Amino acid sequence: MRNGTEPSLRRSRRLPMSSPLTKGSLLALATVFSVWVLGRTFLFLRDATLPQWFLALAAIVWGVGGSMLLFTLLANFVEQFPPRWRRGLVPLVFVGPAAAIVVIYLALPALRTLIQSFYDAKGENFVGLANYVYAFTSQEMLVSFRNNFLFWLLFGTGFSVILGLIVAVLADRTHPVFERIVKAVIFMPMAISMVGASVIWKFVYEYRPAGVNQIGLLNAVLTALGGEPRAWLLTPFWNNLFLVAIFIWLQTGFAMVVFSAAIKAVPEELLEAGRIDGANEVQVFLHITLPNIRGSVLTVTTTIILVALKIFDIVQSMTGGNYGTQVIANVQYTQMFRLFNYGRAAAVAMVLLAVVLPIMIYNLRDFSKRTEAF
Repeated sequence: MRNGTEPSLRRSRRLPMSSPLTKGSLLALATVFSVWVLGRTFLFLRDATLPQWFLALAAIVWGVGGSMLLFTLLANFVEQFPPRWRRGLVPLVFVGPAAAIVVIYLALPALRTLIQSFYDAKGENFVGLANYVYAFTSQEMLVSFRNNFLFWLLFGTGFSVILGLIVAVLADRTHPVFERIVKAVIFMPMAISMVGASVIWKFVYEYRPAGVNQIGLLNAVLTALGGEPRAWLLTPFWNNLFLVAIFIWLQTGFAMVVFSAAIKAVPEELLEAGRIDGANEVQVFLHITLPNIRGSVLTVTTTIILVALKIFDIVQSMTGGNYGTQVIANVQYTQMFRLFNYGRAAAVAMVLLAVVLPIMIYNLRDFSKRTEAF
């Protein structure tokens, strides 16, 4: 009797292929193998001498396909655990990789930059706060603070928000066909990079001596009207405003689109009630429309402020920071890649981070509040 039952006991001890433990083991092995294959593929693509178009296409397939494969395997692996374990593992699987990327590519470099800011140009000798003394007292940085906060922050952000709001309100009151055309034209610069926009506007501000054929749009118009050509980007103070005009041209479309969507979400009943009570259109806008789109106004304003404080591309492409147009990010670039003073570059980077960080925290808190509201 015992001999007859032993084979059946041995068979019962064997785990079926459909058991969670067997599935989990196979999925774990598949995940490890997939990571190994993706790593080898990355090394191959990095060192390959194949045509660029093929490498670009292969990199897209590798990145997107590899991410989907790993998340699918990990999700199925977590599903094999009991519900109590699963609730704790699911966030790690889906949020963990993103958190790891943030730590590796943002937190650790920021910490290294902070440490580097207390060392000399070559990063060998500890110099204490000497680099921060330069960052807050040098003439170059003082000019940068003035330009960033006065021109780019005040004028750039202010005019972008105001013009975007004006266009959104006026376009909302026109014929739908005309509204779409106006919005498309004004939003179009958003599709251009800041460097591309700078190249376009260089042809607007281009200067040639008097008597020479002017290829710059402004000087061509000015000389056609009998005036003398001017070096628009060489005149201190005013050249900053001309650079800020490029920034406004780019950012107005973004502000307009967000404001337009917010205005259309304002209940028509509230607007009609205000008009019935005797309010004119200005009063309706100030006391009904504007309070209802306050959240969008704050979001757009803080977003453009972040871009304005970190401005680099336009200044570097147009003037290189010369003629009194220097900004904080361009000082960091100059110290890092031209003067090779890594200590000062790190200190300037930390100053810029300290300026931008409070606005980023405010944006995140505002976003969290809105998310909780829904």
